[in-house]
Amino acid sequence: MKYTIINLTESERSQNPQEGDLLRYVYENGAIKIKTFREPSPITSEEIEDQARQWRNSELESTDWIVPLTDHPERAGYLTYRTNLRNWPSTDDFPNNKPTL
Repeated sequence: MKYTIINLTESERSQNPQEGDLLRYVYENGAIKIKTFREPSPITSEEIEDQARQWRNSELESTDWIVPLTDHPERAGYLTYRTNLRNWPSTDDFPNNKPTL
């Protein structure tokens, strides 16, 4: 649903709201909500690592099909990739540089 945001704070009517500014959300259906702007919390290194592990697990799951196919022409590359994925959290590259296929 589309909406327009209007900064209601008198001191600084800015395009970029500041912590504590009152914002009016006017929705296309006519609904209006007023919310206090809060700066997003910075993401922690623990959260970054958790997201990286989730990505790694989904990559492993999406390549499970290759394991039983002994005659697939790209099997060796996939198996190396899977090994790199499993080892990735214990490397200096984690979580910044993802392994590639």
